[in-house]
Amino acid sequence: MQENHLTPEELSGAEILVRSLIAENVKYIWGYPGGAALYIYDAIYQQELIQHILVRHEQAAVHAADGYARATGEVGVVLVTSGPGVTNTVTGIATAFMDSIPVVVITAQVPSTAIGLDAFQECDTVGITRPIVKHNFLVKDANLIAATVKKAFHIARTGRPGPVVIDVPKDISIKKVPFFGYPERVNIRSYKPNTKGHYLHIRKALTLLTQADRPYIYTGGGVILANACEELRQLVALTGCPVTNTLMGLGAIDGNHPQFLGMLGMHGTIEANNTMQKCDVLLAVGARFDDRVVGNPKHFAQDERKIIHIDIDPSSISKRVKVDIPIVGDVKEVLKEMLQILREQNYRADEKKLAPWWEQIQKWRQLQCLKYDRADDTVIKPQFVVETLFEMTKDSDCYVTSDVGQHQMWAAQYYKFKEPRRWINSGGLGTMGVGVPYAMGIKLARPESEVFCITGEGSVQMCIQELSTCLQYDTPIIIVALNNRYLGMVRQWQEIEYAKRYSHSYMDALPNFVKLAEAYGHVGMLIEHKRDVEPALREARKLKNRTVFLDFRTDQTENVFPMVKAGKGLTEMLLGSEDL
Repeated sequence: MQENHLTPEELSGAEILVRSLIAENVKYIWGYPGGAALYIYDAIYQQELIQHILVRHEQAAVHAADGYARATGEVGVVLVTSGPGVTNTVTGIATAFMDSIPVVVITAQVPSTAIGLDAFQECDTVGITRPIVKHNFLVKDANLIAATVKKAFHIARTGRPGPVVIDVPKDISIKKVPFFGYPERVNIRSYKPNTKGHYLHIRKALTLLTQADRPYIYTGGGVILANACEELRQLVALTGCPVTNTLMGLGAIDGNHPQFLGMLGMHGTIEANNTMQKCDVLLAVGARFDDRVVGNPKHFAQDERKIIHIDIDPSSISKRVKVDIPIVGDVKEVLKEMLQILREQNYRADEKKLAPWWEQIQKWRQLQCLKYDRADDTVIKPQFVVETLFEMTKDSDCYVTSDVGQHQMWAAQYYKFKEPRRWINSGGLGTMGVGVPYAMGIKLARPESEVFCITGEGSVQMCIQELSTCLQYDTPIIIVALNNRYLGMVRQWQEIEYAKRYSHSYMDALPNFVKLAEAYGHVGMLIEHKRDVEPALREARKLKNRTVFLDFRTDQTENVFPMVKAGKGLTEMLLGSEDL
């Protein structure tokens, strides 16, 4: 064997970590320094390929990296210190975990010799994060840092994506060891995601779908995560089936497509929900039949139907609803195979056969379940703000983030997303405070695009300090605050379920958002009349290099309809206040 005379570099663990991130083409790290992380921060200081974004709270660091990942499909990266730095990330990590978002969170740890001794700023990072990550690592040897980073990114972005934590003790980050380069390949014996669906199951599923009298295609965030929207659109066109998206799946098909029935579920349209209940064959693609979509599983099971379920994660199949044909595989690969089979068969949808089904769907559509009082000029209806924003931006290159609550549902109902990865919100965990950090992360990734954050006066205050980060890193966003002076969704439930006992849902001491925005170096506008809604949005869009906070004082009594109450079935919908 020929002797290798090349001498490997001697690098610290922190330097190897940063080299590894550069090898993964990481462009941004969101984080906040502290004692245990300082060697890593020093290594970041000595390079120029990765930009570090200093947030004002570690929770926002994860949200911003998460928003970046959702918009780009790349892995978001976070760096925080030990103890409270770690515990402050927990909500962000759980948010990414529930929505299957690829994020790598690097946490500094006290020195190895101090672990378990209640050292200053020590916490059990691995134990705390275990239930809310796809995997986590405690690095015990500086020689293993590069391989660990390689594994972390591989796990985060493949299969069903998700967050991965790498915990790095301080002594490991300073120890110098030989660096032989970043691994080119990774092989994890116990982790082999199945990407190719079972061929016979796929053929059987297509037979069911094409022979159905009342077929329906139900898609979730998995279609977007798999970058399978083009394949989905081709399948919808080829089969002539009606299609619906979950909250996380919006944009997978054009919101104005004639075969799209709107979002389904708790605040979905009557046509989407009734079609879900009354179809005879249901094709579920990258969706998980969660409680907000299906409602009461017993009620859902009352109507017989055959269910086909495509998902990369076998544990999601038959978890809440028993399915007839399971197809475990990458959504994009499975849909490609379906399309290939249909084309080989020269398949064409039987429009005559589907006509009675579409006639029934049209009757449900004619109920116009998203109507509201457009004639009332005495107040600003929140739906009107979202509709106006959509009409102004529908042909623009823009992204919309939201926080969680009534404003989130109005955004989902009234903004007709044309493309995937343009609607960024917290679906599974329902985390208030994500809107502004999401928008920051997206604006860094897409500086030429317009980025809007639709929020409420309650949610926006959860991470409002990130307005400072927006200024420092020049990420101008437009904040559309639908301010009804209530925790709106809580108030709505209290009105409907708790006999109007509004326990702690009214905001008694709101800040002057205009002055607050100005204090952070931004532009603030107060909008109190319907006639000023469009001019305010136009003015905000002209201020391209400034972050603008639009405080819309909206109708305090407006509720989100349609609505399926907890424990009720999909078709047991409240269509408006007259149903209360």
